[in-house]
Amino acid sequence: MRPLYVSLLALMVAGCATAPVYKRADTAAINRPPANAPFENSDNAAFTANAVPGDWWKLYNDERLNGLIKDALIANTDLRVASARIERARIGLDVAKDDAGVKTEISAGLEYGQPSAQEYLLIGEHLPSDYLYSAKAGISYQVDLAGQVRAAIDAAHADVAAAQAAYDAVRISVVADTTRAWLDACATGHQIDIAKQALDLQGESTELTVRLVKAGRGGTSDVTRSSGQEAQVRAALPALLAAHQAALYRLAALTGRAPAELPADLGTCNALPKLSHPIPMGDGAALLQRRPDVRAREAEVKAATSRAGVANAALYPHIALGASVGSVGLASDFLRYDTMKYGLGPLISWEFPNRKRAKAGIASADAQIDEAEARFDGAVLTALRETETALNAYARDLDQRAELQTAHDHAVEALSETQRLQKAGRIGMAPVLDARRQVVQADQVLAGADAKLAADQVQVFLALGGGWQAN
Repeated sequence: MRPLYVSLLALMVAGCATAPVYKRADTAAINRPPANAPFENSDNAAFTANAVPGDWWKLYNDERLNGLIKDALIANTDLRVASARIERARIGLDVAKDDAGVKTEISAGLEYGQPSAQEYLLIGEHLPSDYLYSAKAGISYQVDLAGQVRAAIDAAHADVAAAQAAYDAVRISVVADTTRAWLDACATGHQIDIAKQALDLQGESTELTVRLVKAGRGGTSDVTRSSGQEAQVRAALPALLAAHQAALYRLAALTGRAPAELPADLGTCNALPKLSHPIPMGDGAALLQRRPDVRAREAEVKAATSRAGVANAALYPHIALGASVGSVGLASDFLRYDTMKYGLGPLISWEFPNRKRAKAGIASADAQIDEAEARFDGAVLTALRETETALNAYARDLDQRAELQTAHDHAVEALSETQRLQKAGRIGMAPVLDARRQVVQADQVLAGADAKLAADQVQVFLALGGGWQAN
């Protein structure tokens, strides 16, 4: 027996030595110095190097937005789906852990029939039909020589981590989509107000043109032209109204409501909430630790590595220690001494001749590790690209907005000068209306720029990966 024990010990040591253990590769994209450096837009005044807050939406100081986010995090259906996936992964972990413990088995049966005489070495005999019973209880424990059970548990742990990271990613998207929908509702509300001002102004212009024509100072074509411009201004309203309502419907779905259940006061917002501080962005190192998609991809590498350990274990024997006791016989002799049986000893299984199959499984597992590592690197590079793109777009749109503000200021100044000339009697009302129209048009352009900046802000926070942390 001693040589057998020595052989089993050697197999156990060999199995443990060959089981792969996850270690982040030195060449992984997440380890590159440029990936952990400050962002290229870090010197822009629109950003700060402070850490990204978990509740970044509170930087808008908008209680209605805070309430919507709270509702969405409770009732959003995508979050419920992601939560269910976490529960499935945890159940898988429980199953893997159960394989490491002691297993028990109990079985029993009762039937009427005729046993086989030859099964009991009673050749030529005729056994009578009768009620037969069987009962068995057993206990077993798998000896984890090659680390198969341990590797399966590690893989299940990694699956839970990946599911949790996926939930965090969904939470970020829900927060960002809710914020974006609310900002869209407020932005379109503001644009509707400006469009109505433009319509009123064009109506005044048409009335003035009619009076001038009646006074003999113009032709009917002037009235037709002004009426056409009024219709053109009015035509912009339906699209804005539709966009405004669509934003509200999105808010309803995101917060787990039917469209008719959304509070009516949410449709009255006509001023964009403003950020109270420059956007905190941290650096690349903090970003890659925070982004759930990066964490999810690394968890997938860990799971693939552990499953490679399961595949490696196929090269070595599987040993289960077990014991059983049972009773089989006629129902009338239930549990009599001559019906009892028992068994005690190890059960060894080993597909030794079929090593090609085991090695193919190992090669497949190794390929899955390579695939998971490539996805991990891709997630890192994508996170950096998305963040730099969002930061740069926001910075450039801020520059554009500054130029548009200058143009707006000039239009307001020109209106003021025109009004002074009109009061002095040096010009008529028509130039004043035209100057007012220029201001309203500048207002519309600024409102569009502000709406784009609001969308940029949400995209920046989404790329930065904040919003999943528990607060």
